[in-house]
Amino acid sequence: MMRVLLIRGMLVGLASVVPAYVCAWFLGEGPLGDAIAFEDRQSHAAEGLHEHGVEVVSRLTQQTVGLAVALAAIGLAVGGLFAIMFALAHQRIGRLSARATSMVVAVAGFVVISLVAFLKYPPNPPAVGDPETIQQRSLLYFLTIVIGIFAAITAVQTGRRLTPRYGGWNASLLGCGVFVVLVGIAYVVLPGGTVTETGFPPDVLWDFRIASLATQAVIWVTLGLMFGALTERDVTGARRERVPKVHA
Repeated sequence: MMRVLLIRGMLVGLASVVPAYVCAWFLGEGPLGDAIAFEDRQSHAAEGLHEHGVEVVSRLTQQTVGLAVALAAIGLAVGGLFAIMFALAHQRIGRLSARATSMVVAVAGFVVISLVAFLKYPPNPPAVGDPETIQQRSLLYFLTIVIGIFAAITAVQTGRRLTPRYGGWNASLLGCGVFVVLVGIAYVVLPGGTVTETGFPPDVLWDFRIASLATQAVIWVTLGLMFGALTERDVTGARRERVPKVHA
């Protein structure tokens, strides 16, 4: 069963590339183009150049093939992770159906994996931040994701242990409190984000960041809807097969 869910999650993750691509194109390409133009102006002003250098990869390739390949890789990874999360949560969250469980997992995954890291280390467009620190920032970003996952697991375990004593609702609130405290401690301990390049338009910066977060949200929502619908259909079909036929 786990193999079927994993394959389904990765395929749905690939399917989520289509709406995510549309979102990234319409929301992100404008701010990205403005950021690249700003970077070019800064480079020309610093070096006294009057002509553009030769592009290794054209903007058209970046906007089409490059963006699609990047989103496909993200979709596959997130889809596989989503399937694992669903397998762990299914029939363990009250009496929720497969479709409802899928949406709960989608929301939780978006918060734990995407939103937690975004709030601490939001993505930067070109011309923002020191290029020499990209590796360090990437490591800190993924470390924040790991911390978010650890905090979520700890919160779930805390809620389960406290449920017999405080009831499901109160235990869930306490578990959420544990999650917030652990993430808050991580925010304080981890180093701060990157300083914005002087003169960079703040509206372009935040338009780019919001577009990035919205694209991730589209992937998670698509996974929640499609994966839940397909899994619910399988569960319903399996139940019908188990019902004994009554012969007249």
